[in-house]
Amino acid sequence: MTTESGQPVAEATTNAQGTWQVPVDKPGKYKVTLDVATLPKDAAVRGGSNVRTPTVYEGNMSTVLFALQPKGAPGQPAQEEGGESSFWTQAAQLAFEGLNLGLIIALAALGLSLIYGTTGLTNFAHGELVTLGAILAYAFNVGVGLHLIPAAVIAVILAGGLGYAQDRFFWGALRKRGTGTIAMMIISIGVALFLRYVFLIFFGGQNEAFAQYTAQPGIEIGPISAAPKNFVAMGIELLVLIVVGVALLRTRTGKAARAVADNPALASSSGINVDRVIRIIWTMGGAIAALAGIMLGLSQNLKYTMGQDILLLIFAGVTLGGLGTAFGALVGSLIVGLFIQLSTLWVPPELKSVGALAVLIIVLLFRPQGILGRRERIG
Repeated sequence: MTTESGQPVAEATTNAQGTWQVPVDKPGKYKVTLDVATLPKDAAVRGGSNVRTPTVYEGNMSTVLFALQPKGAPGQPAQEEGGESSFWTQAAQLAFEGLNLGLIIALAALGLSLIYGTTGLTNFAHGELVTLGAILAYAFNVGVGLHLIPAAVIAVILAGGLGYAQDRFFWGALRKRGTGTIAMMIISIGVALFLRYVFLIFFGGQNEAFAQYTAQPGIEIGPISAAPKNFVAMGIELLVLIVVGVALLRTRTGKAARAVADNPALASSSGINVDRVIRIIWTMGGAIAALAGIMLGLSQNLKYTMGQDILLLIFAGVTLGGLGTAFGALVGSLIVGLFIQLSTLWVPPELKSVGALAVLIIVLLFRPQGILGRRERIG
């Protein structure tokens, strides 16, 4: 490890868990170089670069991550026949990872789409609800000492309650005052910035991890290798999405929500309590977004910007599937997740999100209403 000017600082060796730590005397920008000669023979650095340049701030810890992968995996030259990896093995692994990412995006996008469908609000603070769920679960898990499972349940319940409170005391009051949807969208950007820096104050700028399920040995199913937590998380995500979908189609509240999304004035004249339905949607949206944040925290480290980092992908999934349609959000999010991961077969991993947004633009050029959206007459 050296300073930005090249002055040596220290050398460190990882422990059995692959972690290391180097104290520095003062804040600034540093250069961290990984000695690739010390890696196992079958491992390589993902992306190919063995140099990181973190900026260390006073009083904060800066995290440096060198992600490893088998030689021949995406980002490394493919092996010939008889080698350790093949194109189709990589494609199967990336498709699995894309499905996992797509389901996480779908959970977050579902709440965003339902809120837009019932209120017309494009909520740019929805990513912060994702972060909130992860941070609440972390607080009960690491701070209080609860196991992650009860900590996650409490976090989801609290986030649902906060979602209700948001509409009851803030967004609902703005609607009663006749605030327009454009003004409310701009307000949501301010809310997002406010919450993000509240998280920074209380959580800090460092990356953290849950106390359980952080390091699990992978299991192999055919060409796919993944930690057991990934399979369990995907099962939970699918179950929640199915339950919410059935509730929207079969329950009285679900039918009322669809009626409000279709025509709020007509729904109100038919005897539906529109405000009550909207608050139920906000409660459900906050809880589902929190669950998405917890699942995202299981697959990567927690940080105060984690919701902001996937917000663009959430909007891409919602828009691609069709604004205001719950099932469209699911379909669009799965497409975005799969394309993001599979695109690394041909493009550098750093550009994978750009490719997903390119697909979004192309689809919307030919089908502006999205995959499951309906055409609307303007004028």
